[in-house]
Amino acid sequence: MTPTDLSLDVSTPATRTVLISGASISGPALAYWLHRSGCAVTVVEKAGTPRDGGYPIDVRGTAIEVVRRMGILPRLRDAHIDSRRCTFLDADGGEVASLSPSAVAGGVEGQDLEVRRGDLAAILHALVRDDVEFLFGDSIGTLDQSGHGVDVTFRSGRRRTFDLVVGADGMHSATRESLFGPEERFHRYLGYCFAIFTMPNTFGLSHEVMMWNTPGKAAALYAVGDDELHAFLTFHQPEPPFHALRHPEAQRDLVATVFAGAGWEIPGMVKALRDAEDLFFDTAGQIRMPHWSSGRVALVGDAAYAPSFLTGQGSSLALVGAYMLTHALATNRDHIAAFAAYERDVREFVAMNQALVDNGAATLFPTTARALERRNTMLRGLVTLPSAPARPAHSALALPEAPPAQDYDRRSVSPSGAAWARPVR
Repeated sequence: MTPTDLSLDVSTPATRTVLISGASISGPALAYWLHRSGCAVTVVEKAGTPRDGGYPIDVRGTAIEVVRRMGILPRLRDAHIDSRRCTFLDADGGEVASLSPSAVAGGVEGQDLEVRRGDLAAILHALVRDDVEFLFGDSIGTLDQSGHGVDVTFRSGRRRTFDLVVGADGMHSATRESLFGPEERFHRYLGYCFAIFTMPNTFGLSHEVMMWNTPGKAAALYAVGDDELHAFLTFHQPEPPFHALRHPEAQRDLVATVFAGAGWEIPGMVKALRDAEDLFFDTAGQIRMPHWSSGRVALVGDAAYAPSFLTGQGSSLALVGAYMLTHALATNRDHIAAFAAYERDVREFVAMNQALVDNGAATLFPTTARALERRNTMLRGLVTLPSAPARPAHSALALPEAPPAQDYDRRSVSPSGAAWARPVR
């Protein structure tokens, strides 16, 4: 893609109003760029407040340039976890290999960032909270499209009309389901389940990861500092355990059953899992859709093209997708043309990143003894080799120039037509 200077037709009398569903990563990022290009933006989030906590995530490749253009790169560098070592263990807890995280993840040491998901979400929210309207503790109930816009009825009962609606509500997107049908139509299950939770750091770990493997099972202790410790339990499951996805106790039972009798620190991790208040359990999967929009409603981030945690690219795709969707809307007043341009310009980048699971990203979790030995041999070789260059998929998209900031006074227009000066919380 050749970089171009964008110009928005500021003579157009009507300010485009946009509702974004979801206030995690792609939602606030999209809100920033849309507001900057002159749109009146509302973000609705079912949680009562911005969500904090969460496991570490990566920002790398093209997404680094996006956050630089947003002006938040220094803050993300301050929040960088800076993991120094990743140690792989065998079934008995013996060391297989110890190497730099960048050698394992295929990133660029000194350039890629790893931050707590909650830190990235908080930085994005702080960037836009005074410029866009936030409706926390609410969500979209129904969408009714017409020639003049999208009539939205919220779960709270309020009703509003917007020019456009964007679903940025994650892999299990309610916006996607209401428009395109059940998730099963678009979900590509990758054969793994995982549980993530925090537990006391009684191991003396600091800025490092320890990963234990047996065929079809993996456990990791991830110390993001001296005190905060994230525990990961991952296992191969041929069919997705639908019965457990909506029932936390069934999730705990399933994980405990799978890891029964395992060595190393697994018994203590399973016990901590039982008591964890922040357990996050899900399947490793991708969202693959033939189209990311329908009429006046589009999807961005995991809602449209979740790549799975196995690629390490979910947050980066969300940031890049938000930027590119705004670029398309800024250069195409017609939303149909804009959404088509967004898909055309981003789909290959998405496909390359999703293909990482087929090109080796899942080799960290071998399912057979032979595959595990091959993986361990590869890791031992990496100890004596320089870090691998960044995977091309991370940086395969050349960003167009950002749209010029518009002189937009949010007090003059709101999505409902009334004056407003501060976001609703």
